[in-house]
Amino acid sequence: MCRWAAYIGSPIPIRNMLFDTDHSLVDQSLHARQAVDTTNGDGFGLGWYTALTREPGIYRSVEPAWNDLNLRELASHIKSGLFVAHVRAATVAPVQKTNCHPFRHGRWMFVHNGSISGITDFKRDLVLEIDPRLFDEIQGSTDSELLFLLAVTYGLTDDPLGALERAVGYIEQIAERHGVVDPVQMAVAVSNGERLWAIRYASSGIPRSLYVSSDVASLKALYPDEMRLRAVPDDAHAIVSEPLGTLPGAWNEVPPSTALEITRDGDLKEHFFEPRRPEHVGAAA
Repeated sequence: MCRWAAYIGSPIPIRNMLFDTDHSLVDQSLHARQAVDTTNGDGFGLGWYTALTREPGIYRSVEPAWNDLNLRELASHIKSGLFVAHVRAATVAPVQKTNCHPFRHGRWMFVHNGSISGITDFKRDLVLEIDPRLFDEIQGSTDSELLFLLAVTYGLTDDPLGALERAVGYIEQIAERHGVVDPVQMAVAVSNGERLWAIRYASSGIPRSLYVSSDVASLKALYPDEMRLRAVPDDAHAIVSEPLGTLPGAWNEVPPSTALEITRDGDLKEHFFEPRRPEHVGAAA
């Protein structure tokens, strides 16, 4: 499928996560270890926040991440305290820039690894459920973009986790009406520039892999001679599809049906993620 990485904390050069670790995101675009596809070369995207604007900057390309000199240049010269990056392995939707993550709505960004199974049987229902005021924001043809805009429809800007629970609940309900079982596989991240939420969920079975970094101050105390840790801010948190390195104790698997909420000052909360079936059935009513 895909691989992604997200960072929140004191600003760091973006290249630290994209290029400079043993198993960086760009390395994962060639050598993924915990994905369905080893190679994720069907485009990439980078989204970042700075103090200059409320909305995030976005750079997307259909080039493989390992072959884009502009990505390396940007990542080497931009420092950010909150950014997400995504490398894509296309499934049904074609390889085109509008299908590359992250997707953006105002100051919100969204990335997704996973799929909505059987979506060709009920895609029309999902599209018609999206708030008509958001139709102009549909630029691509991925299930990921529809999931994001469904969440926006259900109140993402006021209640991110509740909106995603309602969006997934709606998808599962519509899929069931069309005889599709176990439709949702997802490891997603969403941010408004102040907080970062990440969710690991599957309608059934084991969800796509997702990891969160351990407390940096504790790691520094445990490994005082580890030079690479010295450059990592104590308030930093990374959430990744696969660990960026092999340092024991540095990465923790996010449990299934779990949502993480992380603030800029390093506070991390864990929530149970449970889809809510909406009272109405939207386009299928």
